Amino acid sequence: MALPNGAGGYQVGDGNLSEVQLGTQATPVALTATSNTLTAQQLTGGIITSTNASAVAITLPIVVTASGVTGVNDVVSSAKVNSTFDVTIINLGSSSGAVTVGVGTGWTIVGSAGVAISTSAQFRARKTSDTTYTLYRVA
Repeated sequence: MALPNGAGGYQVGDGNLSEVQLGTQATPVALTATSNTLTAQQLTGGIITSTNASAVAITLPIVVTASGVTGVNDVVSSAKVNSTFDVTIINLGSSSGAVTVGVGTGWTIVGSAGVAISTSAQFRARKTSDTTYTLYRVA
């Protein structure tokens, strides 16, 4: 069913201002290692937690499927150029060291890629071409 288009936008729900907008959230991905290469499924799951007592490196997954590794393009196969999805990284570390996000094949990062202990960061992934994404730090 197509959403009604009025005045150039789409309205979800019946317009009740006090109506709660419900979504779904997969179980958050819990990382415990100090070096992690995310799968496309983990990245698109929406929430990633890291619990470690030292610095943690997270590498983004490949964009285009290669060598039997599923890329982001296959997980979000309906995405067009300029389509986006959000991911939040929560650093639950207990002593020292930030979580640092690093590029994977096909990625560019805009903004700070570090998440300090006891903080979180929100990122928006934007498809920039058929083979590339940009990850923006938005909060």
